[in-house]
Amino acid sequence: MKPLILLTGATGYIGGRLLKLLESGDHSIRCIARRPEFLRNRISSQIEIAPGDLLNRESIERAMDGVHTAYYLVHSMGSSHDFEETDRQAAENFGAAVRNQKVQRVIYLGGLGSPHGELSPHLRSRQQVGEILRQSGVPVIEFRASIILGSGSLSFEMIRALVERLPVMITPRWADILAQPIAVEDVLQYLIRALDINSDGSPIFEIGGPDRVSYGGLMHEYARQRGLRRIMISVPVLTPRLSSLWLGLVTPLYARIGRKLIESIRHPTVVQDDEALRKFPIRPVGVRKAIADALQNEERKYAETHWSDALSSAGPAPRWGGVRFGNRLIDSRRIHIAAPPDAAFAPIRRIGGSTGWYYGNWLWTIRGWMDLFIGGVGMRRRRRDRNHLNVGDIIDCWRVEAFESGRRLRLAAEMKLPGRAWLEFEVTEDGDGSVIQQTAVFDPIGLRGLLYWYSVYPLHQLIFSGMLRGIARSTEKTARER
Repeated sequence: MKPLILLTGATGYIGGRLLKLLESGDHSIRCIARRPEFLRNRISSQIEIAPGDLLNRESIERAMDGVHTAYYLVHSMGSSHDFEETDRQAAENFGAAVRNQKVQRVIYLGGLGSPHGELSPHLRSRQQVGEILRQSGVPVIEFRASIILGSGSLSFEMIRALVERLPVMITPRWADILAQPIAVEDVLQYLIRALDINSDGSPIFEIGGPDRVSYGGLMHEYARQRGLRRIMISVPVLTPRLSSLWLGLVTPLYARIGRKLIESIRHPTVVQDDEALRKFPIRPVGVRKAIADALQNEERKYAETHWSDALSSAGPAPRWGGVRFGNRLIDSRRIHIAAPPDAAFAPIRRIGGSTGWYYGNWLWTIRGWMDLFIGGVGMRRRRRDRNHLNVGDIIDCWRVEAFESGRRLRLAAEMKLPGRAWLEFEVTEDGDGSVIQQTAVFDPIGLRGLLYWYSVYPLHQLIFSGMLRGIARSTEKTARER
């Protein structure tokens, strides 16, 4: 019988990616989640989900039954409350549960920083959590990492947004503090290999790539790889509070998260002990390749996971302009229909071509002629078959990027745009009917892309809401005729 692995943070950035690796490695996995329904549609039926909250000790005890190894990959940095106290309580509950249930090993990902020097509240909390877990008496393998570079990561999204949006940047002193970034793929390899490593006691491994570089250096490298010319003007004073408000205006970060991040950046986070390189057969890649890999992954569909997917980071999204998370701009809406999923999906499967777009077809025609005028594909290509779709098929100015019959259709735009765009429809069963979720996503390139989105957003509101209502009417009409 395979040892049972418990994963916390499966809805988060690191945990979501680690879950896929664990699943592909044929492990027996259980995930603990406050909202199991949020996770259920993302994982295979072989993965067990245990409802639980790390602030509820009894629920953790139940989830820990029979577990051999437990991953601790949660934090409360996105919380508007006292995140240090929340992290402490969660770690104490988790430590008591692993001790009582006789778990053999805990694997924890914390933050890099000298414990003998000044630490930000965030880094101090991450290291305190490791200490609390060790006090349980269960062996703990703790990894301490600096900046994690990968598509969708908090740090990468901040760098990406700043460089893409600001031709001239004012950089405070914290942009010159050295860090030792590590690619997310290397972090995941350390976490996976920790399952089998022979180790006495509860070691702490400092992990990082081979390069010591500042945030300013990372922004320069990102700009170089994107072919962007950027001017950075250093200023001697810009407090974390002012910096976080500034980041909140020009990047996808909430101000509260930005402030905690900047407070951490103000202190060097470099590897002092290279024991991890001797203990693990892993040679992390440098900054140049880490950024190149992140950009390459950004060019594939969507990032696999995103820092803002973590429930601990969830908060009210700003509505104006449809801005949600990350660098992408999102307009998402949903509607309930008194019809089964297959019936609700039928008009989505026929969208475009001779069927049209269920609302404002004359507006789509005008948009197509505008695209032709600037050298794009326009709307003249139609579609291969009115009733059937395959990945790769053309639908007017779109191409089918993902298709699951009766459930999901994602279209990638092929018109000329200052960025990349997708239109996605998902149908899920909901009680005695179905819910259709329609999501338009735009990934802008530079200021031109942002200006484009905000200039057409009022029109998008009209078209996309009308389209969703039109799909609902088509479904209901078909249901009445049967």
